[in-house]
Amino acid sequence: MDIWGDTNIDFLGKRRVALVVSSVLVLVGLVAALAIPLGKANLGTDFAGGVAVQFRFEKPFAMEKVRGLLSDGGFGDADLQEFAGTNKLLVRVKREAGGEKGELQAITASVGKVFSSEMPDNPYTIDLTTEVGPTVGKRLQKDALWAITIALFGILLYVAWRFEFRFGVAAVTATFHDVVAVLGILFLIDKEINLLIVTGLLTIAGYSLTDTVVVFDRIRENLRKRSRDTLVPLINKSINEVLRRTIVTSGTTLLVLLALFTRGGEVIHDFSLTLMLGVIVGTYSSIFVASPVLLLWKGKKGKLITRSE
Repeated sequence: MDIWGDTNIDFLGKRRVALVVSSVLVLVGLVAALAIPLGKANLGTDFAGGVAVQFRFEKPFAMEKVRGLLSDGGFGDADLQEFAGTNKLLVRVKREAGGEKGELQAITASVGKVFSSEMPDNPYTIDLTTEVGPTVGKRLQKDALWAITIALFGILLYVAWRFEFRFGVAAVTATFHDVVAVLGILFLIDKEINLLIVTGLLTIAGYSLTDTVVVFDRIRENLRKRSRDTLVPLINKSINEVLRRTIVTSGTTLLVLLALFTRGGEVIHDFSLTLMLGVIVGTYSSIFVASPVLLLWKGKKGKLITRSE
């Protein structure tokens, strides 16, 4: 899709400015990563622990109405899960800092009181009450960290196999930058960190890799064809050649995510926001992070990337 003519933007000429921006984003992200195990971030019930109560109503109910009632009743941060066709609703409420384990009964009674008073024509019974303890939360944190680490290692192996090792390092650097930067932004705007957000972060890793590989593919092709070009103009040329593809792909993806963010409902609201941030940061990093890393590691004589200024 050709929406404008050829471009000749000096992206690498802006790499020092980009380095400052990326350093700030990564620094904030690392602070967020440290705050999560210390319990200083806004953690969901998956990580912080809490109370889970499963209600069985006699009649079908509207999720938006239930969500509004709980929000008005002081449970605006409750996680809701509906079981289709069963009139069952799982309500998970995060335990307050310093809360006692005995608060299970108190929270169950308070939530039940909201339903009894606001939906008197739809009686309920309680099928299950349980507490999600901090031990489970620690286990989930550990599993999430392992999942991200394994994903980054897999990316390194794939790109190193497809191109060469230094391209793999550059791709992993960009992917790590994207995941940490988005985590930092979510931390700054006080979004609740839960398993859905972790899923979004892993999705970002995959998207970031795809865009980076497209840029790397063009760099490798031009390295083979343009033997007299020095490295900086060649990388700039490569990025400009795939710029239209990058902008169109990212733009259309953002339009879809924007629709999900505004019209997709409360359940996927934060997930959509995470992906939107990931697409923006991932597009930025494929141009201003991954390619400049190749300049830092020029390689040995005889390798494709040895042509430097």
